[in-house]
Amino acid sequence: MKKQVKKNLRRGSSFDDFLKEDGTLEEVTTAAMKRVLVWQLTQAMTKQKITKAELAKRMKTSRAALDRLLDGANTSVTLQTMGRAAAALGKELSISLRDAA
Repeated sequence: MKKQVKKNLRRGSSFDDFLKEDGTLEEVTTAAMKRVLVWQLTQAMTKQKITKAELAKRMKTSRAALDRLLDGANTSVTLQTMGRAAAALGKELSISLRDAA
């Protein structure tokens, strides 16, 4: 009796292909971009020795609103809020639109 070998249907495919098939690529990409932005903001805060309270004051917002911005899982933060945070740290928020692959 011959042993049957299962073929790996995913061999050679990318993780992006898997997420597309799963229907979650856009959601995962958005969450990843937010986490990167949060990391960049916290790195700038650390480098400049700025506390959350000080950044909220510079942004003219509440500490709770800043906590939402710095929550990597919260993707509902507006571009305006992200831009204000960047400006308060002497940075510029840059967003681009490009052709889909």
